[in-house]
Amino acid sequence: MIFASIPSPPANTFDIGPLTIHFYGIMIGIGVLVAAIVTQKRYEKFGGDGAILDRVILWTVIIGFAGARLAYVSTHTARYQGRWYAVLFIWEGGLALYGGLTAGAIAALYMMRKLNGDFLKFTDAVAVGLPLAQAIGRFGNYFNQELFGTPSTLPWAVEIDPVHRPAEYMDFETFHPTFLYEALWNVFVTVPVILFLERRGKLAKGASFPIYMIVYGTIRFLTELLRTDTTFRLLGLSRNAYVSLGAILGGAILLYIAQRRGAPRGRPTAAPVEESGEDSETMEKAEN
Repeated sequence: MIFASIPSPPANTFDIGPLTIHFYGIMIGIGVLVAAIVTQKRYEKFGGDGAILDRVILWTVIIGFAGARLAYVSTHTARYQGRWYAVLFIWEGGLALYGGLTAGAIAALYMMRKLNGDFLKFTDAVAVGLPLAQAIGRFGNYFNQELFGTPSTLPWAVEIDPVHRPAEYMDFETFHPTFLYEALWNVFVTVPVILFLERRGKLAKGASFPIYMIVYGTIRFLTELLRTDTTFRLLGLSRNAYVSLGAILGGAILLYIAQRRGAPRGRPTAAPVEESGEDSETMEKAEN
């Protein structure tokens, strides 16, 4: 018997005159706006020229969305058979985060180089704005009744209407709200961890984004174990689970490189000293 659960939203759209507004689109839009504001403020805080960020963020968002949509469609082609035009209907849901991150990163790198910006400062800045945007955007998945997990009778299980349930779970009414797990993790774990390490002066330039990769990759891997909307599994793991493991490993490597090469923020870079003699040995001990 289920004593409590999160009810399904009564609708995922509302009308304003002839226009149909989708809650999914609203949440994505709010997320993008929050990410842009936070990223600009942090980039300027790190000493970057905020005047160039409007163009950088604009193209990063556009190319990122295109990459996210293309990655999703490429793994869900059956959904668009007979209605290829629906590929453009992003309000129906269907954005692959890792595809968007990859495409967006390439666009950001190109634009920062073109405008003589600092790409590493940009990645540090976006490391907080991005998980906040993801957290907000995940509530769009709630309105679309998607990105839920396996059946659950926990008090916070989400109710899913029959039309949105996988065929093998038609007899179940409530499911793990994996979209909510990810949103809460980003707000209460990913962002606080990054800010805490930054304020402690422990992170070098370019290290914040690898922290994001590691922390977010962890929750994404765990939620992928529960997701029911995957189209491919190998040894019990979905594509995104393997990509998440790659993100964790890649983040660890990038973090190691950043920390080895850069001086921690908030600490002055040590003046160069000769590589021999007692002074060199003393300086090495101080840095350690």
